[in-house]
Amino acid sequence: MKKSTKVFWAGVLTCALGLVVILNAAVASGAIVIVTGLILLIGGAAQTGLYFMEGKSERKWGSLAIGILTLLLGWSFIANPLSGIISLTTLILVLFAVSGVLQIILGIRERGTPLFWPLLIAGIIPLVLAGVVLSSPAATMLLLGTLLGVHMLASGTSLILLGKYMKQAGVQTVR
Repeated sequence: MKKSTKVFWAGVLTCALGLVVILNAAVASGAIVIVTGLILLIGGAAQTGLYFMEGKSERKWGSLAIGILTLLLGWSFIANPLSGIISLTTLILVLFAVSGVLQIILGIRERGTPLFWPLLIAGIIPLVLAGVVLSSPAATMLLLGTLLGVHMLASGTSLILLGKYMKQAGVQTVR
């Protein structure tokens, strides 16, 4: 099979799965939290293992403390996924708000230039999104899954376009 065809169909599959994720955003949000919890458990175990591998070092107790805290966070996400969804959504909302404020500030600094309106609008949109999610408990449950689904749709679309471009450019085989 041609490489361009494989890339194209990988994009179609990614888009299809992205739609499934968006249609099941609450379930996807829970899955994201569980996977995040598992990754934190693995990372916490590795960090705790460093405690036993370090000789007499000042970092030894820091490794143990960070490892235990990471293990506890991972276990918390797995034991109570709803709290994990709320925690991760809150983090995303803070990032949206900070990003929005910074873009608005940049926009105001660029007043009188062609960048003013695009930066201002780009700053207002994440602030509005943060407000919508804060005002709706249902939106809180759906945000993580929806963001993942939208990301998958964008990635799938880019793979489809890449596959078409590769076909036009004459890329024929996979090595």
